[in-house]
Amino acid sequence: MKVDESTIARSASYAYLKAMNLLEDDSVVMSKVRDLCAGIAQDQEYQDLLAQVEKFLGDDEARLSYQSVHEAGQQLNQKQQAGLELPESEIAAFEQARAQLLANPVASDFMKAQQSLETIQMTVSRFVGMTLELGRVPTPEDIAQASGGGCCGGEGGGGG
Repeated sequence: MKVDESTIARSASYAYLKAMNLLEDDSVVMSKVRDLCAGIAQDQEYQDLLAQVEKFLGDDEARLSYQSVHEAGQQLNQKQQAGLELPESEIAAFEQARAQLLANPVASDFMKAQQSLETIQMTVSRFVGMTLELGRVPTPEDIAQASGGGCCGGEGGGGG
């Protein structure tokens, strides 16, 4: 069977239009996405995480300390990737600055909040992605298998 370019273009256009219908403001999918977002935004734990981020952003000392440690860590990492030997004095200075940063409760709470927010984002994205792949809501078994913790010695769901 010969397929001409116009047939392919019409098929791609149709698929695009179907996807766009799912993303219309008044679609069921977008309504559910807004419900999900509202649920996240209204969740008390999420609100607490945001409060920790806001507190950090309002604390110049904590922000500067975090930025300094972050930049020092990047510099050490770049040197290491370039194959340079890291002087013990630089490592010790970094570790001391990092320990001071972690001793600051505002900075420490910020880093924990940031990690939690990233985990939430990754988890929601994973669920949505798996739903799109599977064509159904993923089960706990699907999630475990995709995370490499399959119950039956599976491959970890990484082959795609």
